[in-house]
Amino acid sequence: MIIIQRPVLRDNYVYLVHDEHTGMTAAIDPPEASTVLRVLNERGWKLTHILNTHHHADHTGGNLALKEATGCVVHGLSSTREFIPGLDMTVSEGDDIEFGNERVRVMSVPGHTQNHLAYFFPQARALFCGDTLFGMGCGRLLGGTAEQLWNSLRRIAELPPDTAIYCAHEYTENNGRFALSVEPGNAALIERMKQVRARRAEQLATVPSLLREELSTNPFLRADSPEIRLGLGMLQASDLPVFTRLRQLKDEF
Repeated sequence: MIIIQRPVLRDNYVYLVHDEHTGMTAAIDPPEASTVLRVLNERGWKLTHILNTHHHADHTGGNLALKEATGCVVHGLSSTREFIPGLDMTVSEGDDIEFGNERVRVMSVPGHTQNHLAYFFPQARALFCGDTLFGMGCGRLLGGTAEQLWNSLRRIAELPPDTAIYCAHEYTENNGRFALSVEPGNAALIERMKQVRARRAEQLATVPSLLREELSTNPFLRADSPEIRLGLGMLQASDLPVFTRLRQLKDEF
């Protein structure tokens, strides 16, 4: 598997995943078509799939032009059919998509929106999670609930720790500043932020990250952290209220 990552719009990433054995190529959450078409032309690839995680325009804006140019098949949730341009193939929790030698696992991860998918490539150890999980952050609640998002993040946390997290935005540095505000004593977080700041100073991507990095530095996966709980005054609370409060604080950060 070859994974190509390109920045688009202001802070989005679009991904192309290519299977060398079959020639299949998927674009994941394309906001626009020109960048994808340029990569396809440079590589001599033919686009066969579009995988949409959710319906927002900065994830689907390139669908129709790419479909017209390549004849690719657009995949997404049936409940978002009227919102995802060009949707051909509906998929949902527990489905597999045959993609070369991979069987891509479709995961339902609502919270950022009421209906949101992630695509897990188990052999490549790659998760394309849209706006559910970010580097040291998570998506805003734009239609879903805090409980849904917390449960979705818990599902992702159960994947192999060496899973590469391909999220859809370059938000890591700002997310890290918030993470430091709620867990300033986290040594792993302090070290990661040094690396993130150095990369962004060179205008380099901080995505993908590894799940193990997120588990040790992302406050939205660390509702059980004593330091976070102490700072929030929620030592005896269950995880969901702690997560909900963190999400509220991040919205105001």
